[in-house]
Amino acid sequence: MNAPAWFVGIDVCKGTLDVFVRPTGEAKTFVHTEEGLAQMADWLQSFPQALIVLEATGGWEMGAVRMLVSRGLFPVIMNPRQIRDFAKATGILAKTDKIDPQVIARFAEAVRPEIRPLATPEAQELEALNVRRRQIVEMLTTEKNRLGLAPRWVRKEIQAHIRWLEKCLEKVNKELKDRIQKSPLWREKDEILRSAQGVGPVTSTTLLCDLPELGTLNRKQISALVGVAPLNRDSGLFRGRRMIWGGRAAVRSALYMSTLVAIRFNPVIGAFYERLRAAGKPFKVAVTACMRKLLTILNAMIKNRTRWQAV
Repeated sequence: MNAPAWFVGIDVCKGTLDVFVRPTGEAKTFVHTEEGLAQMADWLQSFPQALIVLEATGGWEMGAVRMLVSRGLFPVIMNPRQIRDFAKATGILAKTDKIDPQVIARFAEAVRPEIRPLATPEAQELEALNVRRRQIVEMLTTEKNRLGLAPRWVRKEIQAHIRWLEKCLEKVNKELKDRIQKSPLWREKDEILRSAQGVGPVTSTTLLCDLPELGTLNRKQISALVGVAPLNRDSGLFRGRRMIWGGRAAVRSALYMSTLVAIRFNPVIGAFYERLRAAGKPFKVAVTACMRKLLTILNAMIKNRTRWQAV
């Protein structure tokens, strides 16, 4: 894509889509229906090579994204926090349906986020299944916690719900496994990832679904993307403790559990952990460093299409 001449901000709501174009200042509102999405995409086709930015809104934005892509346009989905921080940094504290698309368009012009290829429909379906799996696990945990404190006359109902959720989880796990096995590419990546001691089916599926960049970035980029890279907190003479923050929480959670297993059973990660602890590093610091090392190794394995090799 050549340098963009227009910068489009789209504020996606449940009922409407508010659109603002810089530098022309044109603004329109469309009804959030299939017909409204088509009208918006048709209108934006009059701005060729435009950089179009939307906020991630829990899935409401995907209909707009699919419609724009079908018209040959280039949408970019951004984290809402980044755009909100940008608005605050530029002195825009108000948040309204009229202001939001203007802020997003201004963000697009100033930051010019990189356009990345969108996931295929098959990858989107796999990701949706993985999200549903996490939701069921969370509901199971909640119900099991309730069971211990529940009065006797409601325990049977909770137990019945737990059994039903366990059946749902079994069904989703089977569907995830079948979809991965049916795809030669996913199957190969899954086998590569699971060849590492500590990486099981949940972590492998999470990496496949929620970290499609695995194997395409360098070690610093992939660590920062997941949120396991220590960030400086220095100012003047002050030297703060390095901390991790941000990133992809679902990936980080799965990687944490795999790292705990790898510390016990993976000779490379286990030895690395022992060296850090012997050097006086606190438990959390040592585990985070092991998470980063494991992620870096997995990234290289996917990039080179090689299985785990202890060296």
